[in-house]
Amino acid sequence: MRRHPWVYATAIKRVDGKPKAGATVQILSHDGRWVAKGAYSPSSKIRVRVWSWNETEAIDHAFFKRKISAAIQYRQQWIKDTNAIRLIAGEADGLPGLIVDQYDRVIVCQFLSAGVEYWRDAIISALQEQTQCSLMVERSDAAVRSREGMPEQSGILYGEYDGKLISINEHGVQYGVDVLGGHKTGFYIDQRDNRRMVSELSRDRRVLNMFCYTGGFSLAALQGGAKSVVSVDSSGDALGLAQRQMVMNGYSSELATWLDADAFSTLRELRSAQERFDLIVLDPPKFAPSAQHLERALKAYKEINRAALQLLNPGGLLFTFSCSGAVSLENFEQMIATSVSEALAHMQDQETNYRVMRRLAAGLDHPVLASFPEGEYLKGLLLQRTQ
Repeated sequence: MRRHPWVYATAIKRVDGKPKAGATVQILSHDGRWVAKGAYSPSSKIRVRVWSWNETEAIDHAFFKRKISAAIQYRQQWIKDTNAIRLIAGEADGLPGLIVDQYDRVIVCQFLSAGVEYWRDAIISALQEQTQCSLMVERSDAAVRSREGMPEQSGILYGEYDGKLISINEHGVQYGVDVLGGHKTGFYIDQRDNRRMVSELSRDRRVLNMFCYTGGFSLAALQGGAKSVVSVDSSGDALGLAQRQMVMNGYSSELATWLDADAFSTLRELRSAQERFDLIVLDPPKFAPSAQHLERALKAYKEINRAALQLLNPGGLLFTFSCSGAVSLENFEQMIATSVSEALAHMQDQETNYRVMRRLAAGLDHPVLASFPEGEYLKGLLLQRTQ
């Protein structure tokens, strides 16, 4: 048995009774053997998400207390030098559809499946008790909620919020997080380890950060001693916050350029102007929200990567990512191979090539079940131009 935590509607022969959305159901094999307990979702193609493979385990308030406690203990063991942590990562922590991030003493939750919505009061109570948070915010405003037959919603679950940015520290860099208005839960915690690597490799380099959002990689590069950093995003508000954070960290404004512009056209303009950089970060938004968008997404990824490869100086580094769950690591690596081939075709230096130095992924607070590879949504590569 693979112990994959999802049961698709197409795999179900029959449903006995009329279970409500989120209700716990028993999953039986075709020959009647007991398999697991899970949360039923009548509106979703993922009809059941598994809670437990133990027939005697009750799905009750105590179950959620145990799961949340185990998730927190795991992070306490492995995550250091930051107060911004993913406390619960859905299926990887045995709580499918639940995302919980912690920013200092603020907890931000996403209830993204019918099962966790059904048990939301038990989950909120357990989180309050075990984190002793001063503020709890809901950011269940993701489109996936509609596929579960639930409306998007956000707001304050517990405590009082004055609307100010939540201050966090990551490896010595200070960031401000907008927990109600920022992307997802307010900050991209999953890139922590990769930001640290950028910092370690940025000294005396000219850096380009595309799709920079609030400047996470830009600030990391400045902390690492970058010679200059050009940051591009199409959100003026995000760039404004990025610049405030730069001042908060005491970095010189002379080292940074912030461009409110389209990333695709900017890359073409930089290439036409024969600009060159020593380190480039490509961390675009989700180009493929579902498998239906895969082909179009891969074309977009190829366009930006081909351009970035041509902008690298000899010895230059490219950190390139995809956060699209529909794009597999194999898809991504094949796209990079094509991008390299096309970039080389436009370059006169016959000795130039690119090597893959490392595969990149989310931090240890974003674990992935071995039986559920679909959970590895963030993937990336570090490449270097050899000549």
